[in-house]
Amino acid sequence: MKRTTNVIFAAGFFALAAGLLIARDQPAAGYEASVYAGTPNLAWACFGLALALAVATTLGTRGRAQAVGIGLGSMTVTAIVSLPIVRNYRFSGMGDALTHLGWTRDIVDGLLVPHELIYPGVHSLGVAFHFLGGVPIERALLATIVVFFVPFLIFVPLTAREMTDSATAMGFAAIVSWTVLPINNVATHMGVHTNSNALFLVPVVLFALIASLRRPSTVERLPFGISPYIVLLYLTGIALLLAHPQQMINVVVLVATVAGVQLLARWRLDEHPIVEQPTMYTPTIVLGTIFTVWTLANERFRTALVGLVEGVFATDVGTGAEVDQRGGSLAEIGGSIEELFVAMFLDAAVIGLVVGLFVLATWLGWTALDRESSSYVTYFGLALFPLGGIFLIYFVGTPTMAFRQVGFIYVLLTILAGVALAHLVGGLSGVITRPGANTVAALGLGALLVLGLTTVFASPLIYSPGQHVTDAQFSGYETGFEDGAEDRPHVGLGYDPYRFDHGLYGLEGEETLSGATVATGEVDPDEFEAGNYSGAYHGFDYYLIVTEFDVTREIEVYRELHYSDSALEGLDAEPTVNKVVSNDDFEMYAIASEA
Repeated sequence: MKRTTNVIFAAGFFALAAGLLIARDQPAAGYEASVYAGTPNLAWACFGLALALAVATTLGTRGRAQAVGIGLGSMTVTAIVSLPIVRNYRFSGMGDALTHLGWTRDIVDGLLVPHELIYPGVHSLGVAFHFLGGVPIERALLATIVVFFVPFLIFVPLTAREMTDSATAMGFAAIVSWTVLPINNVATHMGVHTNSNALFLVPVVLFALIASLRRPSTVERLPFGISPYIVLLYLTGIALLLAHPQQMINVVVLVATVAGVQLLARWRLDEHPIVEQPTMYTPTIVLGTIFTVWTLANERFRTALVGLVEGVFATDVGTGAEVDQRGGSLAEIGGSIEELFVAMFLDAAVIGLVVGLFVLATWLGWTALDRESSSYVTYFGLALFPLGGIFLIYFVGTPTMAFRQVGFIYVLLTILAGVALAHLVGGLSGVITRPGANTVAALGLGALLVLGLTTVFASPLIYSPGQHVTDAQFSGYETGFEDGAEDRPHVGLGYDPYRFDHGLYGLEGEETLSGATVATGEVDPDEFEAGNYSGAYHGFDYYLIVTEFDVTREIEVYRELHYSDSALEGLDAEPTVNKVVSNDDFEMYAIASEA
């Protein structure tokens, strides 16, 4: 049996190594709308084999063998997340990621001090990689994504085991973590996105919380009787705060929920594991104070808070209108909200349903959990109510923030899913054999893994082309910004170019667009489609920027919903239009106004 297991592991790690080498051997030659399509099929076959063997050994073995199986699966998923680095992307991310790149560049250039940012964690680590590794800032930030991601894969199964002392729960939690449910590609992304990156640190804080509750107060004490796990809770909470405060406040809410349940239990119960656990009153106050002092001292946070309050009371802001608009646009290009839901959220919906039913069964006393393990499930389950309340506030006020909140909720659900699936499969093994139950679980989780991993990155599959930034794009933007007339705005085709100004020059200097007399923006699609190129931007002379990303998004993915191929081709025949910059992935036109 041991020899067979060793052969399986050898095959799995060989497949993983082969997949990485094959992917590395075929780097991206130009802009890629999908990292999935760009990566060779043979590499995906190798990754698939490694994951299949990892799932089988994680569920079918125990002890050291199970740990190696979890390691194989976690390393394979990390390899998939690392594909932009492996395949030599210059950078990935055209929205917030470029702004974060700019802030990192400002820190490197000495124009910005890290603590002046409300969330300097990602940027500071990127700066460290840049100086210590001697790599470009863009590549340093891509490496930071991976470094932040790894703790999620490690501490989700560790937290599930700490909650239940069950190797089975640990194995299931590990597999569910490989689906990367906190990433929804609506408001959380696998990229340089500090809110999303912070999500992957949350399980470290949760592990410290559960460990501080579970470990006896008479052992493992620091001087003055301080629990090392409480210290770890404070330190990881501060690390999370520096990564992004929104996820820190969610942790404060969770810890406060634990404290509230403990207070109620001590009032109503004489004997229960909750009564014997260390109280979370002080940690709630300490973490809440740290959060308050840090955030209220930052103007950016105060501005965001005001915007949220205004959004709550505005009548024309909310997720409902946004969903209706996107649903109509999808219908026009042959898609549907239902189709998109299956691709993006079916795996999350299944896990959410399983966890919801399990928590309810636990509260009704229908599970085999002991009273102490049930208390941890109760803590997480009850915390979903205030966390859900925050989601509703965001839903009404700032829709994007609502889906960020969903990301945090799914960190909790991922951990709870390990406990829930362990009990579900345990019950199923009483009906059929244990190997049969594991086989059913492996097939079901395998399907969820496919759904989860095919939407970790944006791609045309979810009507969102990949945000791969090539050398040619950076070069084109840099040439256009530096050689263009100062009084002419740079206008994008459905995309405002100011983000590239951030990425190339930072936000603290006074370069190019920041000194322009006319704001940047997007060309008017109706005027552009009518062939009125001169009047397509408020009657100004302007530079129109068209990248391979724009063409892929508007022509191939959106199927000419806003801009058509014929309108783009018409630029070359228009006498008021001159192409002034051109390379493989970038074109810039100087367009004279009607005046």
